[in-house]
Amino acid sequence: MVVHPVNVRLMLRTYGKQLTSAKRLARFKRALVLSGAQDQLTISREAKRKELVERIAQEVIENLLVNGQENPVVNGVLEDLEQDLGEKVLFDYPLDGGEVQLLRQTEEGAKEIDPDEKMRILRRLWEITLDRVDGTML
Repeated sequence: MVVHPVNVRLMLRTYGKQLTSAKRLARFKRALVLSGAQDQLTISREAKRKELVERIAQEVIENLLVNGQENPVVNGVLEDLEQDLGEKVLFDYPLDGGEVQLLRQTEEGAKEIDPDEKMRILRRLWEITLDRVDGTML
């Protein structure tokens, strides 16, 4: 069996991308847990619906925002967040494996948002995502 160096490089690049995405997802999950966005619900119909909406919202945040994929739902959530805050917030994932950083765009460049405001913004992001998902469900 012949193994070409190009195929090995492509495979390693793919694994590297998957590893980076997994690290980002883990950091973002930690940040969401710290912001109190992961409440557990029980039984009734409304509670089941709410739980389903939360699961979908969590998937939207984790799989789309963290990985930076373009999607109309994500774009809508980010636009609502920007409109609510009155400024654009950038999500940055450090290479060293640290937690997700929220950056504010200023005239001098991007500046990190302090931890208290970061938690407030993550909670607001969660609320906007929940509203968006709940509005699209039947």
